[in-house]
Amino acid sequence: MRIREIHLTPVAFRDPPLLNASGVHEPWALRTVVEIVTDEGVSGLGETYGDISHLDRLRAAVPGLIGLEVHAHHAIYARVAASVGEDVVVDQHGLIGAGSNQKTVDAVFSPFEVACLDIRGKAAGLRVADLLGGPVRDAVPYSAYLFYKWAGHPGAAEDRFGAALDPEGIVAQARLFIEEYGFASIKLKGGVFPPDQEIDAVLALRDAFPDLPLRIDPNAAWTPATSIRVGRALAGVLEYLEDPAPEIEGMAQVAPEVPMPLATNMCVVTHDHLPPAIAQGAIGVLLTDHHYWGGLLRSTQVAALCGTFGLELSMHSNTHLGISLAAMTQLAAATPNINHACDTHTPWQQGQDVVAPGALRFVDGAVPLPEGPGLGVELDRDALAVLHENYLKCGVERRDDTAYMRRTDPAFQPRRGHW
Repeated sequence: MRIREIHLTPVAFRDPPLLNASGVHEPWALRTVVEIVTDEGVSGLGETYGDISHLDRLRAAVPGLIGLEVHAHHAIYARVAASVGEDVVVDQHGLIGAGSNQKTVDAVFSPFEVACLDIRGKAAGLRVADLLGGPVRDAVPYSAYLFYKWAGHPGAAEDRFGAALDPEGIVAQARLFIEEYGFASIKLKGGVFPPDQEIDAVLALRDAFPDLPLRIDPNAAWTPATSIRVGRALAGVLEYLEDPAPEIEGMAQVAPEVPMPLATNMCVVTHDHLPPAIAQGAIGVLLTDHHYWGGLLRSTQVAALCGTFGLELSMHSNTHLGISLAAMTQLAAATPNINHACDTHTPWQQGQDVVAPGALRFVDGAVPLPEGPGLGVELDRDALAVLHENYLKCGVERRDDTAYMRRTDPAFQPRRGHW
């Protein structure tokens, strides 16, 4: 089967005002839906970032992929790498971790690879998890992903989640998510308030949900010294401490001084980062993300490498829709050494999606592996049209949490190694 057509559709959907170390989420989140159609009429889906610079790189890659076999993984990667070149300006898509040319190539390649695997699975009557070695679990656990947040966007009505600016608000948010989705672990996005306030929030979660694993992610907003102090204060409370301090070197200072493992999706984001991180003992848990690790097959290779060096695994989430959730679920189902519940932003999307309902659902905090072939999801073309129209009208072309925060607080500065 050869690639005959590739359709790229940028979409926008409503996003609540979620606070983080970079600022606050804008009212609209962006993604790009990738659909590949073969000469035999079989189609496959991928999903990726929606920033205009990334969309332009996807568009630049398309001509070189037409006519290639959907099985030609390495040839597709080589064509994408050639289209990106070696001197790109790195776009972080709202992420604040390390960036590199390699990460950009991998991010452009990933949705095309996922779509090809979707096609290959459909053609063979197999799930993508089967193509990745076969599922080792029938359902993938996800974590309640909590955020400090405003009650609503400035000038808008309060949203259904309400404000969460103190420990009581965070506990109420956790209770809502657990009641609606059944999550059995909890993650708090930190780096927003002084560390002692965020310690109080974690302790409030521990008191409210004593049997659930907890984690906090301040996005490297703390110094190594503060990270050590917080880690010791939360001894016996945290499952892991995610990206407390900047860079591999900062994490390496913290790791031997705290009682829980350190996790990252910021200082180790490409293959080149693994050797120094492992040599310095900087991390104990890697949060993989197929969107920037080069797709699903390359992510399984990273998982195997982590197993060799004794690193545990979880999975990072950026704001996403159902195609990404399906791909994450297929990958996690086929990865034996995923040791922790994965992250997901799904509850924040409030039902907005581009996939037909029914294939993806949460049962006791986990997503059962879809039964259909490929990714197991189908495109809802009416919903896609609505979200594309949102994109055309919303006026947002690039995620920028800092610029949006500065509309409310002109003096705001992103927090990195700040406290």
